[in-house]
Amino acid sequence: MRNVKLFIASSLDGYIAREDGSTDWLYTDNDYGYTQFYDSVDTIMMGRITYDKFLHSGLEYAHKGKKTFVFTKNSSSGKAMRRGKKDAEYDNVHFIEDVIEFTKELIQSPGKDIWLVGGADIISIFLNAEMVNEIILSMHPIVLGKGIPLFKNLQKQLDLKLVKSIPYQNGLMQLYYEP
Repeated sequence: MRNVKLFIASSLDGYIAREDGSTDWLYTDNDYGYTQFYDSVDTIMMGRITYDKFLHSGLEYAHKGKKTFVFTKNSSSGKAMRRGKKDAEYDNVHFIEDVIEFTKELIQSPGKDIWLVGGADIISIFLNAEMVNEIILSMHPIVLGKGIPLFKNLQKQLDLKLVKSIPYQNGLMQLYYEP
């Protein structure tokens, strides 16, 4: 069975982005284990808002070599997004509505681990369904004061076990948790 891993960064006060979705505060001066993690996955799952943010960023799609599933609640958000519908521009991007059932099938299929990219809404769906096997959190030493929270709409307390931590000279702390 494949593992679903949340690899994400947050501010010290628990925000994954500013209120406008900006992540300009993230440290980009080092790899922080990203390449090793990225090589360990062959599938990416993300929410539609996160995907749309990428599309409007003007950047080249970063995950061309990975199969990507974009979860959407709305089947009429500009495209006919139904189970398995592909993005015409990117061959490996598929739109999915039935998040939990689809993921139950996906984790049973052969392959490497699966990266749950985010955002906050899709993260809460996966955590509430107890479908995240590991959380790798890069905690940046910055307090934003307000923004998009990492965790929201959780239905119950989530007890985590710290399995590893990596401190960096600049104050960034990478924390590895398992439920």
